[in-house]
Amino acid sequence: MEFLIITGLSGAGKSRAADVLEDLDYYCVDNMPVALIPRFAEFCAATKGRYEKVALVTDVREKDGFGELLSTLDTLRASDITCRILYMDADVPTLIRRYKESRRPHPLAQSGVSVEEAIRRETELLAPIKEKADFVVNTAGLTLGKLQNRLFELLCGGERKREIEVTVLSFGYKHGLPAEADLVFDARFLPNPFYVDALRDKSGLDLPVKEYVFSFQQTRTFLEQLEAMLEFLLPLYIEEGKLALTVAIGCTGGRHRSVAIAAALYDHLRARGVPAVNINRDIDK
Repeated sequence: MEFLIITGLSGAGKSRAADVLEDLDYYCVDNMPVALIPRFAEFCAATKGRYEKVALVTDVREKDGFGELLSTLDTLRASDITCRILYMDADVPTLIRRYKESRRPHPLAQSGVSVEEAIRRETELLAPIKEKADFVVNTAGLTLGKLQNRLFELLCGGERKREIEVTVLSFGYKHGLPAEADLVFDARFLPNPFYVDALRDKSGLDLPVKEYVFSFQQTRTFLEQLEAMLEFLLPLYIEEGKLALTVAIGCTGGRHRSVAIAAALYDHLRARGVPAVNINRDIDK
């Protein structure tokens, strides 16, 4: 079992780091008191493998917090638990700007103490834990995507391929645009199987409808362009930290053209190893 302790300066991104770690299959708990860590470790061990990777956001500013944390980690290591410390850091100007934007008071900014002075005081208090940290991440200038990349490199060592899950969603315009869509493509320029008597009661999942839709060159060209666009975009989305993408393809009713094209795009993505799901929102309407 692995325990990752996330600590560091207030406003440096501890909670944001925990959000990222959840996507790396860590079970995360925010604001965990140091004194409760051993008991929590016992609970995790009792689940017999359910919680193999745990990340705890904790605060060691309180009196004896540093010594208590190190003692706790020694106790956990004696129980064959891998323990590491991730220290979140940032420079003073960045932290001051973040506190101004959030309009929240710094935990050490008491009456008569400026935010800058509080940040410098906290930096001094936490200097010993920073020296003991396994990883130090300075978040100044880091976008969410860059933070994700940094933590991925540190904790996964490049052994796990970063992926984005693509949902290919077909829909009918007469039933409304899907609110969850990131990209929307309109297939209403294609010949409509609805006006073919033998195909009207079938759907885009039925072979006769598929054959009809893809019998037109414009359909095949449209799909090729979609495939090429996604092959270009997906690595860029991953680089920016996006972990899920919804591609919506619409036709008038959401039963024929959009369903057939969505299924073909889904097959293309799966054949290239992209995690994907296919949802036909309006196929039965």
